[in-house]
Amino acid sequence: MTMIRPATPADVPTILRFVRELAIYEREPDAVVATEPLLQAALFDPRPAAQAVIAEVAEGPMGFALFFQTFSTWTGRRGLYLEDLYVSETARGQGVGKALLGHLAQVALDTGCARFEWSVLDWNAPAIAFYRAMGAVAMEEWTVQRIEGAALAQLAGRG
Repeated sequence: MTMIRPATPADVPTILRFVRELAIYEREPDAVVATEPLLQAALFDPRPAAQAVIAEVAEGPMGFALFFQTFSTWTGRRGLYLEDLYVSETARGQGVGKALLGHLAQVALDTGCARFEWSVLDWNAPAIAFYRAMGAVAMEEWTVQRIEGAALAQLAGRG
């Protein structure tokens, strides 16, 4: 049986390990620059940037979800954005991911969110199939845009 609980400061090393494992799975093993102090601040400062939950089974933590609230001007309500969902390879297919998504759906409803959204890599067929089975639909008319690094600094007039 999977138990979902809020992350605590003691979970930061586990969360960072899961983030690194996720980066390996997503073919970006060297992309993680997050550190324990950065995650500690992001999750547990007085005004946290995000929240996380831990999925535990008898063997211990087997997954996590990191999320934050958004806002839709069209609905006039909050949304919940799932930044990362990760289940350890040994626990996949045991309902851990479904338990995490179900928990976040409850959080979304309990906090008045109109939407629960996330992104998935277009090559990640297992994840896409899993999300479709949960009732998710692709927002195919939308594409994610990103600006970072030197381009971000230049846009801000600092580069």
